[in-house]
Amino acid sequence: MPVLAQLAAQVLRIEAGALSPAALSAAKHGIIDTVAVTLAGIGEPCARIALGTAGIAQAPGPCLVFGTEVRTSALDATFVNGVASHALDYDDFSGAFGGHQSVPILPALFALAEARQLSGPELLLSYLVGVEVEIRLARCVHYHHYDKGWHPTATLGTVGAAAAAGHLLVLDADGLTMALAIAPSLSAGLKANFGTMTKPLHVGQCGRNGLLAALLAEGGFDANPEVMEHHQGFFNVFNGPDRFDPAPLLEDWRPPFEIEAPTIALKQFPCCGSTHPAIALMLALAREEDIAADQVARIDILPHGRRLRHTNTPDPTTALEAKFSVQYVVARALLDGAVRLGDFEAGRIAEGEIQRLLSVTSARPHPELADDGPAQWGAEVRVTLNDGREVSRRTEHLIGRGGDDPMNRDEMWEKFLDCGGRVLAEDRLAALFDALWGIEDVRDINQITGLMEAQGRRTQ
Repeated sequence: MPVLAQLAAQVLRIEAGALSPAALSAAKHGIIDTVAVTLAGIGEPCARIALGTAGIAQAPGPCLVFGTEVRTSALDATFVNGVASHALDYDDFSGAFGGHQSVPILPALFALAEARQLSGPELLLSYLVGVEVEIRLARCVHYHHYDKGWHPTATLGTVGAAAAAGHLLVLDADGLTMALAIAPSLSAGLKANFGTMTKPLHVGQCGRNGLLAALLAEGGFDANPEVMEHHQGFFNVFNGPDRFDPAPLLEDWRPPFEIEAPTIALKQFPCCGSTHPAIALMLALAREEDIAADQVARIDILPHGRRLRHTNTPDPTTALEAKFSVQYVVARALLDGAVRLGDFEAGRIAEGEIQRLLSVTSARPHPELADDGPAQWGAEVRVTLNDGREVSRRTEHLIGRGGDDPMNRDEMWEKFLDCGGRVLAEDRLAALFDALWGIEDVRDINQITGLMEAQGRRTQ
């Protein structure tokens, strides 16, 4: 039986009753967080360019581009909202996935649920399915897939989006198998484009392609159900012979689900997740050792080597470069005691004290954190003071807020307001936040997306 036929059978066995309170809570956190960062990102240049390209804003359709007055087709709304969701690199992520699990899936599910007038519980369950497929697929191909240069959010997210959309469309076993078989031919995304507008483009396109695969399958489109294991299929082409193991995709499909795992994390800081352990360590150092920036002679950042390969940007000049500069965000954490959305504006990056701190900051892989060891999200930060004293903090594993340390409702609201306040008035945001928090009781997703329309914008 082809791998994808087996996968489809497993997906179709998942029922709403399988959602534990922990899974439901984690799913709602992921949905609320993704809506927040999408609203924050819709005004970014990459999202504005995406919206203005190929007549998307003029295309007819029922699906909202979040935070605007534009309604367009489900595919186009998925594309633009997907780009916006990752524009600020502030969305949730997963250590096991090696990327951002929610943004490939949720723009497609919201657009599809709008177009078909589907409910909150239906969207919730399909979201869980998509995350489960993404992370299981990641366990089949990592770490080679990540190290080779593929962007898992896009390459694996396309398949996750197809699974989620196919589930929401209530495709039968054959239809879901075809959706999953179409998706790998639409998968793409290279880490070489990290730090550019093309990284969020990966997300918009993979969500659109996953939805497209499901819609094509619904209409009777076909593909090779053996596309994963074929000698010229996904596993062999993307990873290479003997560089994958399909077993994690198929075994032990029972609760607890991947969305409940401690490797799922929300972002406290609006920058690449690989920088977060070092940021947290610097914040702890500054607080616990009572360090001020003008006391610092040198900063040494020693993250796991896998975290540093795309965050070693010692002299950032643009917002995108700064988001992928562990040097910049650690210096900012020391200087301000926080890292916020506004810290990635050009004027902030050029500040004199930040530039001084950057000149005395270095980053290198930690020699004690093995490339394939368990501490994939470990780091150490060492600070040498002007008087010659050295202080340091180290963590073996810290990937953000989630799992055993979830953000509470007040913390979620603080981030939601900071993000959504860029485009919507606070009273509209409060109603939207409450609706999302109770999404399991929403009968029609249009009740939620209607609260995101531009007439609720803050007047300038």
